[in-house]
Amino acid sequence: MPPRPDRAGDQAHMVDSEPVIDSSAPADIVEHKISIVIPVYQGERTLDAVLAEIDPLTTSQITRDDNRFVVEEVLLVFDHGPDNSAGTIRALTEQYPFARGIWLSKNFGQHAATLAGMASSGGDWIVTLDEDGQHDPADIGSLLDTAMREQAHVVYAKPTNAAPHGALRNTASKAAKIALEQISGSTNASDYQSFRLILGNIGRSVAAYAGSGVYLDVAIGWVAARVVTSPVMLRSEGDRESGYSARRLFSHFWRMVLTTGTRGLRLISVLGVVTALVGVVLALIIFIQRLVGDIEIQGWASLSVIVLLSAGAILFSLGVIAEYIGINVNMAMGKPPYLITNDPADGPLGRTRKVIR
Repeated sequence: MPPRPDRAGDQAHMVDSEPVIDSSAPADIVEHKISIVIPVYQGERTLDAVLAEIDPLTTSQITRDDNRFVVEEVLLVFDHGPDNSAGTIRALTEQYPFARGIWLSKNFGQHAATLAGMASSGGDWIVTLDEDGQHDPADIGSLLDTAMREQAHVVYAKPTNAAPHGALRNTASKAAKIALEQISGSTNASDYQSFRLILGNIGRSVAAYAGSGVYLDVAIGWVAARVVTSPVMLRSEGDRESGYSARRLFSHFWRMVLTTGTRGLRLISVLGVVTALVGVVLALIIFIQRLVGDIEIQGWASLSVIVLLSAGAILFSLGVIAEYIGINVNMAMGKPPYLITNDPADGPLGRTRKVIR
């Protein structure tokens, strides 16, 4: 398969990682059936090229470790983005028989859309890809080799180059993952990537039980016995702007923290202890200043410091507790993480009004 001309460095990369087609391979090799899930938010300009790269993988492939696989289906999950992704999905499902549109009732976010695609899949393995083309489908063979060699339930693609974003975003992402590891106690949070290979039954089970607001990779970590990584090279996103603003990225990180368990609540206890210790130190300082006569306005300085520290700690603690309560309330009320519907064009909303003369 020829490399994309608009992706820098792809040619050298694909020589090393592209699956090898070997029609003379033994017939008794079991073929791995793969479902590809692509959450689609603004893929109008990029999905065509992604599906064109996947197309050759829908015939039987032999990896470098002699594992046979075939892509049986590509699930394009429409997440109600700002462009004409819906029209692109309809056109691609007409062009490629292996492509299938999954229609959500509203915008639920990337992770919820990925869960919806997993729930609708039927392959032995599930591969999740981004819509923007930065993930090379030719790397699927190497992910499968790693899974079989390591006997892993989940394989995350581990980039060997910097992500095609700005330096500030890459640094913030790395710092957030390190902070998440410290807060949650997880040892592989820094490996989280949207390009992953998951055992089909694991992925579908996670999609079935994951509650509203649960971070996908955290939910996978609850049930996957062995999680490993496999090296890949990321490509540029082309001329498409990222759909993640600074506010959405922070919300993304905060959801990771909240869904890792109750460690966030434990941090509140630590915060209370630290605040108490700071209060003791300040009390000693103020007492010494009072003895030597350095305080001119009696009580003003000590009161201001105590009020600011205490109020800040209390408000922060209440905010964290409220977030946990909010997640549990959503689950108790039955708020779904996603809702799959039919293509709106095939239902009542797609019926055009005809003028009768």
